[in-house]
Amino acid sequence: MCRNIHQLHNFEPEATEDEVHAAALQFVRKVSGSTKPSKANAEVFDRAVLEIAHATRHLLEDLVTTAPPKDRDIEAAKARERSAKRFATA
Repeated sequence: MCRNIHQLHNFEPEATEDEVHAAALQFVRKVSGSTKPSKANAEVFDRAVLEIAHATRHLLEDLVTTAPPKDRDIEAAKARERSAKRFATA
């Protein structure tokens, strides 16, 4: 899957509309193979993004878990640490 789509479930605070929209946009870009649609496809592209964002929001609202919510700052720090190790120059 696309590396730019990040987990949105079980975070405190919950995912914002911007995060949900960004994930939907990345998904549509990946599926369509286009980062910017032509004028002929712009309407269908934008509609797909809105529909996927809507479905994603419903998914996030309906998922249940017994795990405690993750802290965004801690998870971001972990991701930076993994990235530093992965791309470290020797």
